[in-house]
Amino acid sequence: MKSLWNDKEAKRCGADPLALRVYTSRLLGRNPSLVMHGGGNTSVKTQVRDFFGVDQQVLYIKGSGWDLATIEAGGFAPVKLEALLRMAEIKDLSDTEMVRQQRAAMLEPNAPNPSVEAILHAIIPYVYVDHSHADALVSITNTPQGRRHIENIYGKRVLIVPYVMPGFILARKVYEMTLKLDWSQYDGIVLLNHGLFTFADNAKESYENHIRLVSEAEKYIKERTKKSFSNIKNMSFPKQKIMSFPNVFIGNPNTTQTLLSLAQIRQCVSHIQGAAVLASFKNDNLSNSFSRLRRIESLATQGTLTPDHVIRTKPKPLIIDQNIKSDVNDYAKSYQKYFDRHSSRVIARSEATKQSLKCLDLAPRWAVWKNHGVIAFGRTGGEVQIISDVVDHTMQAIQIAQSLGGWKVLKEKDLFDVEYWDLEQAKLAKNPKALPLQGKIAMVTGSASGIGRACVERLTAQGATVVGLDIKNGCDVTKQSDIKKAVESTVRRFGGLDIVVSNAGNFPPSMDLESMDQAAWDKSMQLNLTSHQRLMKEVIPYLSYGIDPTIIIIASKNVPAPGPGAGAYSVAKAGLTQLGRVAALELGSKGIRVNMIHPNQVFDTAIWTQDVLEKRAKHYQMTVEQYKTNNILRTEITSNDVADLVCAMAGKTFSKTTGAQISIDGGNERVI
Repeated sequence: MKSLWNDKEAKRCGADPLALRVYTSRLLGRNPSLVMHGGGNTSVKTQVRDFFGVDQQVLYIKGSGWDLATIEAGGFAPVKLEALLRMAEIKDLSDTEMVRQQRAAMLEPNAPNPSVEAILHAIIPYVYVDHSHADALVSITNTPQGRRHIENIYGKRVLIVPYVMPGFILARKVYEMTLKLDWSQYDGIVLLNHGLFTFADNAKESYENHIRLVSEAEKYIKERTKKSFSNIKNMSFPKQKIMSFPNVFIGNPNTTQTLLSLAQIRQCVSHIQGAAVLASFKNDNLSNSFSRLRRIESLATQGTLTPDHVIRTKPKPLIIDQNIKSDVNDYAKSYQKYFDRHSSRVIARSEATKQSLKCLDLAPRWAVWKNHGVIAFGRTGGEVQIISDVVDHTMQAIQIAQSLGGWKVLKEKDLFDVEYWDLEQAKLAKNPKALPLQGKIAMVTGSASGIGRACVERLTAQGATVVGLDIKNGCDVTKQSDIKKAVESTVRRFGGLDIVVSNAGNFPPSMDLESMDQAAWDKSMQLNLTSHQRLMKEVIPYLSYGIDPTIIIIASKNVPAPGPGAGAYSVAKAGLTQLGRVAALELGSKGIRVNMIHPNQVFDTAIWTQDVLEKRAKHYQMTVEQYKTNNILRTEITSNDVADLVCAMAGKTFSKTTGAQISIDGGNERVI
């Protein structure tokens, strides 16, 4: 591990202690082997003049909800140092009351809540304090001889603190241990099973002390295990962008049967959670080798890398061996027993809190699929990424700890106390309400423009994870191989399929039957009809394991009301509608709904250029605006209107409807 300090960058901060605090905090946050996704915290002590012109000694500490990698000055909460030091002197203080008093001592009422470690930062008598959950330190201390290893590395240069609950209990423990301490003899504090603190009176020294101590731990690991911490690359879930599907698989795990099993796993976990989840299957070298370890069941289920991680991953993963449904159900029963066992235990909570303690959902957050890899589950792409990253670091740490004498983590009761901590329960209660299609996986064909693009945007806005297919982006839906590749890539990446919007199509030039060009006819049939049948063939097996699965076909007004010169289009769309009706009959027993939408005169699509609009309006002796609203309701139909109907049909409102044909045309006399 190397220092990222840059004198030129640091010079831009001037002498502002908070600016330097932001700078070195971001340096720590850049390295995921130190902190991940909101982990760790930093602080600086300085003097601030309050509203009344009185100078106050203040601790600026990372605020709740901020990430060190991207933190700004506004992400630090200014708390009166005197109040924090007085709280440290109290022998017994609930964390809820601690948070309340910390907030009462803030100079800026709109700042975020101070970190629960604010009191601990306050009692360390240095200007700058840095705290991380460094993988190297935590891996070493999660072994039977963890303390001895730390002593071997640092001698007496660090204060070693046995694990206690974070928050006030930890602050009080360190306060008692350091009442008569000569701080100058220590380079840092190692919290067993938790992390590392370093400190100094200038930002660079505190940060570089941190890097140096972690580097010494990494060197110790390498010398004794021949292993080193790799720079694990995070998987990204970009929003509303065309996604690429990297092949991260070993061997040939993307067989149809493997992917169908993945979809079944996701379905079972979703049912246990009571809501749709994404399931990201990881078969890279680390994940694959981990799933093949001897005694993987006992290793993987001992506990988490740090107590903080239990909030993300629960105490242990699901182990999938032979019977998927049975394995998932057994996990749910085991978690319920874990909750029952510890919720009745007397813990440091008020009587009122114990009475209101409620069990979280029983579903796992990740799984070890024996001899295949691992799976991360989450309601959103962001949640899956966080869990995936935590799992990567955990798998690596387990294998390193095994080489240092064995993987031994905190007791189950300690993990429960953090998972059901009052403060964490309060955060969960503030989580925003789930979007209507959250956790659902959708596929839209013809997605680059018009109705298809609007469907992608609207489905995404309602919480769905959406994969768009379009010839402009390399997927020709008239080719079975392209469809198969896209469907399999989607299932590998997200775990299954729930919503398929079969939209791809084109409108051929007007041509009567007598002079019909055979190529034009064949092209229309291929794209407007046959490609949809090929898509169905590929998606039906996965939709069978979907969550309230549905196929929504974008047909046309030309089905009930064809027009002259549009034979190739009208016949193909009529065949497509008949295909949908047959599919509804065949797939109902699998719980798959199939419905058709008949749009008309959707003018914000690629085929309706301004020139075409003007010519058509002139033909009917209308203005362009009159032509756009030439229907019974005198209203314009847009791609977004069609997309809104698609979202409704994919959701709860139409959950008991199949085989329906619904017009969205403002009212057409010929159709009516």
